[in-house]
Amino acid sequence: MMLADEGLDVIEAESAERGLIELGANTPDLIIVDLMLGGLSGTEFIRAARRVTDAPITVVSALRDSPVVIEALELGADDYITKPFDVEVLAARCRALLRRAGRVEATPDDVVLDADRQLVLHEGAGFVSMAGEDLHLTKTEYRVLVELAGDEGRVLSRAQLLERIWDTDRWVGDERLVDVHVRRLRTKVERDPAAPELIVTVRGQGYRLDRR
Repeated sequence: MMLADEGLDVIEAESAERGLIELGANTPDLIIVDLMLGGLSGTEFIRAARRVTDAPITVVSALRDSPVVIEALELGADDYITKPFDVEVLAARCRALLRRAGRVEATPDDVVLDADRQLVLHEGAGFVSMAGEDLHLTKTEYRVLVELAGDEGRVLSRAQLLERIWDTDRWVGDERLVDVHVRRLRTKVERDPAAPELIVTVRGQGYRLDRR
């Protein structure tokens, strides 16, 4: 499942019946269910799941009618996402549910970038949060931040960032591409993007990350 690429551990079930079996054998932090299932329906699954777990439930469905959405939510679903959807958006909303449910714990991979603002790089889970809220970085913005954080306090040249992120062995990149993504990243992680304190420009050399 594509959510595994977004840093989430996934157990799949091909039917609602199988999902209930997995629910009995595992303790999921979050459940994703499609309403249009063969056999037991998605709404019946939600009703049954709510008898045995308080884990957040996200519904994904092509059904958009208000009565269907309302029924799913009243049965105990916590979120409803209509198809088609972007898997990155689904992953972000799942992480938001996990945070609200208090099911996201600090891990050894977490890097506190700014303690005052609770800006944290969750490298193991593949996202960045501020005060518990996902900052919704693009994949490239995230990679830039990971590379800089991995060499905290050291200057990385634009050429180094191009090689690590865009693989210049296969593609001759323009170093201005790095500047564009750093500028966008600063709008999301800096107090004042015009006067950056976290991602610092070292004139003539490149960029350096200074944790706060």
